[in-house]
Amino acid sequence: MTHPLVVTLDRRSAPRTIFSGDRLIEVDMPPGTRVIYPRPPLAPLKDVDAAIRHAITHPLNAEPLHAKLRPGMKVVIAIDDISLPLPPMRRPDVRERVLEIVLALLADHGVEDFEMIIATSLHRRMTADEVRHMVGDRIMDAYWPHRLYNHDAEDSKNMVEIGATDQGEVVELNRKAVEADLVIYVNLNFVPMDGGHKSVTVGLCGYKSLRAHHNPRTMEDCWSYMDPSRSALATSVNRMGKITNAALDVFTIETTVNNRMFDRPLEFLSKNEDDLTATERAGMAALRFTLDRVPQPARQAIFTRVPSPYGVTGVFAGETEAVHAETMKRSYEQYLVPIEGQADILVTGVPYISPYNVGSFLNPLLVQVMANGYLFNLYKGLPLLRKGGTMIICHPCTDQFDKEHHAPYIEFVHNLLPETRDAHELHRRYEKKFAENPAYIQMYRTGHAYHPAHAFFMWYWGEAGRQHTGRVIVVGADNEYIPKLLGWETARTMAEALDKARDTAPPSPDITMLHVAPMLMAEVS
Repeated sequence: MTHPLVVTLDRRSAPRTIFSGDRLIEVDMPPGTRVIYPRPPLAPLKDVDAAIRHAITHPLNAEPLHAKLRPGMKVVIAIDDISLPLPPMRRPDVRERVLEIVLALLADHGVEDFEMIIATSLHRRMTADEVRHMVGDRIMDAYWPHRLYNHDAEDSKNMVEIGATDQGEVVELNRKAVEADLVIYVNLNFVPMDGGHKSVTVGLCGYKSLRAHHNPRTMEDCWSYMDPSRSALATSVNRMGKITNAALDVFTIETTVNNRMFDRPLEFLSKNEDDLTATERAGMAALRFTLDRVPQPARQAIFTRVPSPYGVTGVFAGETEAVHAETMKRSYEQYLVPIEGQADILVTGVPYISPYNVGSFLNPLLVQVMANGYLFNLYKGLPLLRKGGTMIICHPCTDQFDKEHHAPYIEFVHNLLPETRDAHELHRRYEKKFAENPAYIQMYRTGHAYHPAHAFFMWYWGEAGRQHTGRVIVVGADNEYIPKLLGWETARTMAEALDKARDTAPPSPDITMLHVAPMLMAEVS
């Protein structure tokens, strides 16, 4: 039976509108194309604060939070960073709501020695304005920057090894968390690969720990990043997480949100084009017209200047694994769309935003990780694309980088990729040298740059997709150099791309299109 969110196009179907970076392009897809649309947003909780209080008072496989508190104890509250949700959530962010309730509980029980650490891992430091948006004015004004601050993975005096797994994976964590009597983790779970043991064990770790699983061998062995039970990355993190939770008293608080990415003026972007009203079709046309005629910063601002109206759909608290099991159920409830059969040709736009370019431009390395890493992996069960199939993406692939956030990426793309795209060779020959580069490390520690090793991780994250996909064809690239550097082909139009893809596809190929954004996942059987 065909799912109502899987639409097979016929000759009467309207053209599809697809993201190409921060533009929208209209493409005519051939009859028989399957288009997968996201589920409607789940209904948000009616009383989020009550749900938070209930979760921490009735936790899973753990004592209530209040029972863990006593005067004189040391508490560290770790918080997810700006990499999710995408785009940022309209205030109040659910993390602010959790923090307000947790801090009041600490005060009620005489706990005065606490610090809040933003669990950035090797991501860039959040700015003061970004932190204020996430935690709210009251917490920001009271605690920033002395008791609310960014994790620093390169602060060697504040990093400590607590053990290793039987596979030799070293668990190195923020000393403040290790020496605390209680670690409370405040998570916002955006996709199924977030949360669980990944929160503390990755969010508060250093390079020594991250390299244990952010490497080509592990990433190649991931069936889907969005299906942790079949991900070597998640398996490694879970092994390390058990070491963490054996040494630290961790109380996990996870929250889920729906996929209401666009507010009312742009809600039509989530809909099936055949279902648009006359007013919505006019709005879509006007938006495309505007985006084609304004400069790039203005295009991105159209989508990012208004935070997303995500609704909170779940709050779960207690022991890490028990909590995350419930979080995963709610996440899949929002995202999974059943679909029968794999595609020979998979078509998708690449939107303007990723977890790693909030506040900056989606540079070529991040376009790669979006295509080969995230968009390819939006499945559970079988891969949506058959082994050796063709992926067609829409993006300009502009050779542009944010010099503050992504300085190491520039050298990686322009100096290393011309030598080799082999992830194992890059790992062996160059990663350590980059990771120890003092200038890049200083930019990470005192500015707002990603750690120099992060560029390599972004290439590795595309490895499973590269190994599975036969070809990637880019529609709408504004240059030939970047796609060629990434190992991709180019086409001027969707029709030309489909003609190229048919050269290596079986007769009458199955063509499937992902309608992203908002978020969705295909459950393929």
